[in-house]
Amino acid sequence: MLEIRYLGHSAVWLSDGKTKVIIDPFLTGNPLAAASVAEVQADLILITHAHGDHFGDAVALSKKGGVVVSTFEIATYAEKHGAKSIPMNIGGTYRFEGGWLKWTPAWHSSSFPDGTYGGMPMGVILELGGKRIYHAGDTALFSDMRLLGEVGLDLAFLPIGDHFTMGPEDALKALDLLKPKKVVPIHYNTFPPIRQDGEAFAQKARERGVEGHALKPGGVLVLE
Repeated sequence: MLEIRYLGHSAVWLSDGKTKVIIDPFLTGNPLAAASVAEVQADLILITHAHGDHFGDAVALSKKGGVVVSTFEIATYAEKHGAKSIPMNIGGTYRFEGGWLKWTPAWHSSSFPDGTYGGMPMGVILELGGKRIYHAGDTALFSDMRLLGEVGLDLAFLPIGDHFTMGPEDALKALDLLKPKKVVPIHYNTFPPIRQDGEAFAQKARERGVEGHALKPGGVLVLE
């Protein structure tokens, strides 16, 4: 069983009852955040790229006991600011008790708010609780998503905000390539340029044979 909590924007918390994982923990300063740093505990803190709305509270969460796992550039930057980290890169696999994660390509950019280079942007495939999850990070549509789907995805988190990432139409095309059982839209409605109708996207996903869930910040999805 895998419990998933959507914390707003692209922040997702997952737990199989033993290992707790958070992806892109943008909580402080996020107008839609469903939790504060004080309320979140994570063993692994996965960062897809260095932009402030994704790196977010990585260091603060690491100081509570978690480990930042990301590109070499992001991991070493986090270490310099007091975090524990595991430096990786695209294509690399990290195995831990009860699961594994593998970094995938993403088409975007990656730099910290202070201008420091953050390495290549990434997505991640995570196996936890016997389920396989794909978090696309910030990305445009790309045809190699078909290869990512070959692992057999139980759930995909896809950005639909447009403007900075793919929008709803391209995210639906991504479903045709990835073929996940379920999809949750992310990276929308946080700021005016990325206003979208998450429920409309979820309905169109269902029409394509994919179970769509437009979770509100704080919403929970359990995969049995």
